[in-house]
Amino acid sequence: MAEEEKTVLLTQDAYDKLKEELAYREGEYREEITERIAAARAEGDLSENGGYQAAREEQGKNEGRINELIVKLRNAKILEAPDAGTVGNGSLVTIDLAGREMKYVLGSRDIAVATDYDVISPESPIGAAILGAHEGDVVTYKAPNGRDISVTVKEAKPLD
Repeated sequence: MAEEEKTVLLTQDAYDKLKEELAYREGEYREEITERIAAARAEGDLSENGGYQAAREEQGKNEGRINELIVKLRNAKILEAPDAGTVGNGSLVTIDLAGREMKYVLGSRDIAVATDYDVISPESPIGAAILGAHEGDVVTYKAPNGRDISVTVKEAKPLD
């Protein structure tokens, strides 16, 4: 059964990075794996050839990732950069939560493809609460345990 395809929200930068990854995996990396398989085949008996088995497994993973990237890029919708000072999809947000300052990217893991920041989904309770908020706003969301938690938006800027 085919997986239902849904729109993938991406910044232009994230889209470009995924396209680069796809080109690498379809070209240079695929060729490299094919060469490793050929070299392992040349060694003879494939039934006990660990290098061959490993290369075939890597080939399967690569082809799976290629298919995943094709679907994501086909279903991508490029987000306009959010305004500085307002939290939107693709924003790098600094929040104060219980006296601790934390930085997150609001959006999907794909938006933050080339960053080291953790990601908050806009569908999560905290993500839904801060989406559309402005710097200095205090927003409240209901935690999974039922408690109301307040968060202060310290900074919101487009993810570079």
